Formats: sequence, C-alpha cells, structure tokens
Amino acid sequence: MTALPDLGRPPEIPTNAVTTALALLESGRLHRYREAGGAGGTVAELERRFARLTGRRYAVGVNSCGSALYLALRAAGVRPGDAVLMNAFTLGPVPGALDHAGARPVLVEITENLVIDMGDLRAKAQASGARVLMLSHMRGHLCDLGALQALCCDLGVTLIEDCAHTLGAFWDGRPAGGFGLAGCFSFQSGKHVNTGEGGVLVTDDDDIAAQAILHSGSYMLFAQNGTVPPPGVMARWQAQCGNYSMRMGELVAALALPQLDLLAARVADWNASHDRIAARLGQAEGFVLPNRPATEAYAQSSLQFRLPGFPAHRMRAYVGAVRDAGVWLKWFGISAPEGYSSNPAHWPGAVASEVPRAHAIQATLCDLRLPLGMTQAECDAIADVLIAAAREGGGHASA
Repeated sequence: MTALPDLGRPPEIPTNAVTTALALLESGRLHRYREAGGAGGTVAELERRFARLTGRRYAVGVNSCGSALYLALRAAGVRPGDAVLMNAFTLGPVPGALDHAGARPVLVEITENLVIDMGDLRAKAQASGARVLMLSHMRGHLCDLGALQALCCDLGVTLIEDCAHTLGAFWDGRPAGGFGLAGCFSFQSGKHVNTGEGGVLVTDDDDIAAQAILHSGSYMLFAQNGTVPPPGVMARWQAQCGNYSMRMGELVAALALPQLDLLAARVADWNASHDRIAARLGQAEGFVLPNRPATEAYAQSSLQFRLPGFPAHRMRAYVGAVRDAGVWLKWFGISAPEGYSSNPAHWPGAVASEVPRAHAIQATLCDLRLPLGMTQAECDAIADVLIAAAREGGGHASA
C-alpha cells in the first residue's frame, strides 16, 4: 500500500538561498535600505528579476500579498466608503484589503468553472457605480482575461489582479498579473515561491509604482529600489504618501531569488500531479471539476472539485472521512471559517445574499493542496481515498 504524502509540505528552500540568507544573518544587514547610500541590495535585484518575469515595468517588494493588494487599492484612488467589485470566490486577505482601505465590497457571482461571471460583473458595476475590480485568480483559475480586460475598459472599471495563486500561469501567452493596472503576488509558504511571508506588486504605471514605493516605506531612499519611476514622478508624490512600513526585507528576497529559477520546473511538477488526480476524479461518479480552456496555461498547486449531489450534512461527513483516511481536504461550504478557508458569509462588509449562485457552488466545493514531488503512486492513492469516501456515502460526520 502506498503511503500518503504530507499535503502540507511546503516547497523546499534551495541550498544557495540558505547560503545567501546565512551570510546576511552574519552581516546583520537585513533592512533593505542603507542611509549611507548604495545601488540597492537583494530586494532591488528581486524587483528587477520579478519585473522581467511578469513582463511589467515596475515591481515593488512588500511584506505580504495582502499589503500589495491594499497598496494597489490605495494607489488606484480607492478611499473609505468607495464600492469595490470582487469575485465571490477568494480568501480572507482579499476582502481584508478592501476592509483595510475602508472600501465596501460588491460581490460578483462566479461560474461553475470557479471564475468571475462577466454578465453579473457588468450588472453589478452598473448598479453600484463601482469603478475598481479586485479580481482574485482564486486557486489558480483564470477567466478569459482578454475579454475581461475589454469589459473593464467598456465599463470604465480599473482592474487589479490578485495573483497569489497564479505565479507562472499565463492566459493566451501573457502572464497573469499583466492584464490589470496592478498585479499582486504572494511568497507565503504555500505559494509558488516560499519565503514564509512576502509579496510583490507589479505595474506599468509610473504613478502607481511611485505611490507603492513611497507608501511601502522607502523613506527618501527610493533610488535604491530595483525599478523606480523617473525623478519627476517620485518628486510629485513624495510629500503626499505616508509611510505604512510594508516593505520587504533583504532576508525574504534572498530566499526568493533562487526560487524564481525553479518556477518552471515547479509548475510542471504541480500540474502533473494535478492532472493525474483530476483525470481519475473526472472519471468517477458524482465528481465535477472545472473546465480548463486551452488558452489557459495554469500553475496548479491545488485541486478543486465539487460533489453537487451532497447536502451539507453529507459534505461534513465526506470531509471527515477523507481526513480520517489521511488526506487533508478543505471545504468551502463550511458554516464557520476554518484554517485558511472562508466564504462570503465570513467576510467583513460582504453581503453573501448578493451571490446565491456562488454560495450554491461553494456549498459542495472541496480543495486539496498539492505538495511538490508527489509520485504517480501517491497521486493515485489520494484519488483512491477521495473516490472511496464518496462511494461509501461520506462516512461519519467528524469534520
């Protein structure tokens, strides 16, 4: 019998990253800025590399993706009381960024493919007057970003992309994070680059970049950033931006930089595991998986499926049976937040009744994290557990 893998195992830190981090610790120079001057250190190099990787002019290293989301909202002109559109399938840091900005979320429906419903987006934008969309590429699922970009242009809506789950993903050959005014990425341990915490905001816009750099806490040392707007732009914003102390430190960048070189191999590894398990579930009775169009090149470090025929009590029993069998499965239909999982009913300021279809979809939606390095036998063993528990009627209600 094949032993089940640890689904919570994070991506490994490469040896060269550990070596660089140890040298930084010995030097004590962990803050990214040096008052005595200099061209910038490890964070600056990360910013330059990340901008090239995502095809954007500017990249700003910050302490989390949540901070990047907040800075993007702030720089885009969102102020307390403003309505901001957001898809109703995401995690707490996205509505949390809106709450941080004092904004009011306007929830938009999702489709059965777990992406934003563009018809509902048009209706909600027109009804609410909201002029910003915080789009979460939740769990790596990309909508038709070309069509969305055109719709936002038609509606006069500014697009901000939450790319916490889509580093290394592409839509029609363009990287995720390259369609909106800004894209925001995560280096949290469960993401494609593992530094524990950390994030990056990318943009092509001089004014957005300048505000993000200054608000993140550059003091007057912003010339040490890796990608910096022209001096006149920085001077225009310098006296208008408070220091929110959200910058990235040198140690995080030292851990992140070597992992960028591993991204393509990691994406291939994750996708192979995802596709093997998904193929098995797709052939089993009762399982429904989202459709992945050929235009989407995904970077799937997790797997989602629905069991539409299961009522709530049976879902609880199913999740409990799967966990008892050694596979840590999450459920987005939970009545109270658990771990990292939540749904619109749990978010500050959100009105869950605005999105009945999203509620119905998430009521039977399950989520499986995929560690790197799984063997085919391990993937098959996980699929066996998931399928067997469904056939047995869900097991006992222990979740």
